[in-house]
Amino acid sequence: MLKPLFLLALFLPLIACSTATIETVNELEQPAQISKTITPDSFKGLKRKIAIARFSNETKYGNSFLLDKNDDKIGKQAMDILSARLTETGKFLMFERADLGKIKTEKNIANINSEVVGADYLIIGSVSELGRKASSEVGVFSRNLKQEANATVNIRLVDVTTGQIVFSQEGSGSSMTEANRVFGVGESAGYDASIDDKALSAAISKLVSNLVENLMDKPWAAYILDQQQGQVIISGGKSQGLNVGDKLKVMKRGRQIKNPQTGMMIELPRTEAAVLTIVTVSGEGNNEISICTVTGGSLSGLATKDLVVQEF
Repeated sequence: MLKPLFLLALFLPLIACSTATIETVNELEQPAQISKTITPDSFKGLKRKIAIARFSNETKYGNSFLLDKNDDKIGKQAMDILSARLTETGKFLMFERADLGKIKTEKNIANINSEVVGADYLIIGSVSELGRKASSEVGVFSRNLKQEANATVNIRLVDVTTGQIVFSQEGSGSSMTEANRVFGVGESAGYDASIDDKALSAAISKLVSNLVENLMDKPWAAYILDQQQGQVIISGGKSQGLNVGDKLKVMKRGRQIKNPQTGMMIELPRTEAAVLTIVTVSGEGNNEISICTVTGGSLSGLATKDLVVQEF
């Protein structure tokens, strides 16, 4: 009787060590800092207008001959995740541009003579890698099964006024689930589709911090819509952070010259023409406007299309 009891006492600690399914997702410090320190209520600056023009799935994962070219579920998922991350910072106004994948269209929307002012910058992205692997380790008394998903995302930031790519980056993320069994005791792990989503989310989160910094480095801008009875009406309002009493400067665009090396048109440095003070903000959404008075300089004789409103 002593021998069976001794063996049972020896194996009980091993059985007690069996673990259930453990899920781990790579920890990302930078996104955590953004969501912790920057909130829509805490940010007091002027918000940039951003649109995600396209986010496509360039991998074979998730593609099928049963899906048409517009039914890109992974690309739409990536677009939603990125849009949510940027909205959480409180620094941007996000616009839906999934059906406007051309910079030329966005540039026309942003024209100061248009009734609707478009986004200042477009984000174009793609999922370039998405896959998973499974591995197992079998011991004398135990079995360990791991499932791991990996994703890689590429994004480009485009200035709609010039069509130039001003920032690009690649980010990778992974997610893993693990299950252990000892002496047949423990949980068995089946196919876990959620780790694909978490890997994609982790890859996008890695990009957010640098993307936010680059967007905030670009100057905030608005456009003069009309001038009447000594007042200047500009695009933008309360949702962008404009308030009564704020002062803005009107910049005259520099002359356009052609770069013989690249063949692209570049703008010479702008010059300050006038100072505006906001007296009224009104409207909602795309119809927001601010009514200003000129409190410095002059706009006399200057064409509206040559002027850009910027923050000090």
